[in-house]
Amino acid sequence: MNFEVWPEAIELGEMFADAGYELALVGGPVRDLLLHRPSHDLDFCTSARPEEFEPILKWWGHDGFWDMGRKFGTLGALRRRPDGTEVKVEVTTYRSDVYDPESRKPEVSYGDSLEGDLSRRDFTVNAMALRVPQLEFVDPFGGANDLQRKVLRTPVDPRQSFDDDPLRMMRAVRFVAQLGFSIEPETAEAICDMGSRLEIVSAERVRDELTKLLLSDRPRAGVEAFVDSGLADIVFPEIPALQLEIDEHHRHKDVFEHTMIVIDRAVALETAPDGPVPGPDLVLRLAALMHDIGKPKTRKFEPGGKVSFHHHDAVGAKLTRKRLKALRFDHHIVDDVSDLVDLHLRFHGYVDEPWTDAAVRRYVKDAGPLYERLNRLTRADATTQNRRKALVFSSAMDEMEERVRRLKEQEDLKAIRPDLNGDEIIAELGLEPGPEVGAAYRHMLDYRLDHGPVEHDVAVAELHRWYEERTAAR
Repeated sequence: MNFEVWPEAIELGEMFADAGYELALVGGPVRDLLLHRPSHDLDFCTSARPEEFEPILKWWGHDGFWDMGRKFGTLGALRRRPDGTEVKVEVTTYRSDVYDPESRKPEVSYGDSLEGDLSRRDFTVNAMALRVPQLEFVDPFGGANDLQRKVLRTPVDPRQSFDDDPLRMMRAVRFVAQLGFSIEPETAEAICDMGSRLEIVSAERVRDELTKLLLSDRPRAGVEAFVDSGLADIVFPEIPALQLEIDEHHRHKDVFEHTMIVIDRAVALETAPDGPVPGPDLVLRLAALMHDIGKPKTRKFEPGGKVSFHHHDAVGAKLTRKRLKALRFDHHIVDDVSDLVDLHLRFHGYVDEPWTDAAVRRYVKDAGPLYERLNRLTRADATTQNRRKALVFSSAMDEMEERVRRLKEQEDLKAIRPDLNGDEIIAELGLEPGPEVGAAYRHMLDYRLDHGPVEHDVAVAELHRWYEERTAAR
């Protein structure tokens, strides 16, 4: 095979060879070479131990060096080309990873050959290598053929492979999303049978694979594979729970299928990098995935054959917070996604009866920095096949967004504050700081949202009117 290989890979290969060590480009970069996909993060494996190749890598990587993976036999380095392009490399000693049946982390032992190292990799399409500097292609498990067939298959018996590292099962569904591949039947069967092994894998590693899946070009395909494989039952049971049995009169939609459509539509509504929601956006995609997870717990069969899901937004927000915390997502992602789930039905009232300016202000205030994402989630969630209803909904959302634009020209909706601050409230009412001042502040904020900005004396009059009424009611 003819390869156009990065000059940095050739240079490193020559440096390792001069020192008497083997070096090979492995895994994703080799796969991407065959797929003609760009890659600037290069993974290598070597016969040298970290302490032996560390000086080489430090000399080569004059723009950066890191050793966080030293205990796994991995060191990394960075070099910038004259045009500013960053080339990151990581070099790992030949190794094999094995999980103790009760452990949540793999044990690492060094290997002694490239072929042995490739045999411990997750799939044949990632078990190809290119020896450098000689450019010898090494493919002991038929990865190039599987790549052409777009098939995911393990280099060794899949049960052994998944037993050694259960996270490989999550990588399988992630690659379905990233590469558009299918999982070979024997491999798929092993995943279905061994899904419970994922329980020993740390939540952080599962979260990282799920994140990569959702940020891929085909998140829907990845989620469907995640559920079909049974892996979701182990680490994210709220998603397969959406596969509610449809009542015989089809009075409600298949919630899982609806969710898949919402994911597709949300992805399509992401913007270019200079837009308000640059794609791929993890918060929006997680919210699309989880917006209806409260439905299974709130489903109720009403008289006349109707089905309701009252308060599934609030219930879903609580379930979302609990699950994302369990998966160790950052707290700001937990907060943002939970808030979107909680707010995703808010706009529907506007369709029935257009809001006052006060209600529009409240919507923007409550959404805060999530306003653009919330509108996109709301639009994506409107999956009705009734053309007239779809047009009415879309027109209502267009109208509301235009009203927000007009209001923003008049005032900063993101920074709405009461016309009187806490110090002014204390001075006017002669109060000490405490709960009573907080209640007055909240009332004046509501008044500001209802009436827009008012003159200072009008605000003072309203404050005294409210306080006198409150005092008299006691």
